[in-house]
Amino acid sequence: MQMRGLWNNTVVTEFILLGFPASQIFHTFLFLIFFITYVLTVTGNVVIIAVIRADLHLHRPMYFFLSNFAFMQISYVTVTVPKLLIGCLVTQNKISISACFCQCYFFFFLGGIENCLLAIMAYDRYVAICYPLRYNTIMTPKFCLSLTCGCWLGIFLGSLIPVILLAKLSFCGPNIINHYFCDVSPLLKLSCTDTALLKLYFFSLMWVIVFSCLLFTLVSYINIICAIMKISSAVGRQKAFSTCGSHLTVVIIYFGAVIFMYVRPKESYAFEEDKLISVFYSILTPLLNPFIYCLRNKEVKEALQKIIEARKIIPSF
Repeated sequence: MQMRGLWNNTVVTEFILLGFPASQIFHTFLFLIFFITYVLTVTGNVVIIAVIRADLHLHRPMYFFLSNFAFMQISYVTVTVPKLLIGCLVTQNKISISACFCQCYFFFFLGGIENCLLAIMAYDRYVAICYPLRYNTIMTPKFCLSLTCGCWLGIFLGSLIPVILLAKLSFCGPNIINHYFCDVSPLLKLSCTDTALLKLYFFSLMWVIVFSCLLFTLVSYINIICAIMKISSAVGRQKAFSTCGSHLTVVIIYFGAVIFMYVRPKESYAFEEDKLISVFYSILTPLLNPFIYCLRNKEVKEALQKIIEARKIIPSF
């Protein structure tokens, strides 16, 4: 941090991520926990992508969206966890102001992608269950590619504006961020510029993205449940529900954590509490997703078993 004159004229060129203040022994413990979590998350999602690419039976819209989701999850944890791991090993976890804004941007961008992909995957299940005979004509490869490209490109461009506005703020006071990554709320709190309008814009945009995707997902599942209830046989109902059970589980976990994070009375906000909730939806949820999709999805399990068996057979020749 460079200084010009008095403290009020200080120009901040780097921030210090406070992380989780604790003893060195506890930091070592945290490092091991987060490192194992990160490795398992990346490995699990890479396995999902590899299995989908290797098995021709999984070259369908549902798994095309799932592979995009797995790639997003790898990127999502990579934005925050490596810097968190460094913070567990050093006394002061410093980050330059430009790197901080980049981290903030990609976290915001990938969070938007997660909401969007969950909504698209819900729509895919809606078409599959409510219009099974028209599924192949509606969910064409071109249409699926358009949906995912539109999602990635739209959120990528839409996330630029708020972060550009954030980068225009002046930071001339304390440079300690009470978080383990550069999130919007602590950055706005540190700015010596009036952030009232930007705060309103930022969180209004976030609410529009989260709740529009949540509403779309809920409407899709209401129609799915109504369609399933009309199926006469219990076996048919169970089979139909099993096709969307994994996705529904992920939706409940993710949106439950996000809503709890942001839909609370302002007086109950506490950065320490926010950090713990952020760990759940930004680190633990991506870890759970591969297990949910592998353990609850029969087709993925069968494809994985075929690949493992094929690997066992190869050395015998």
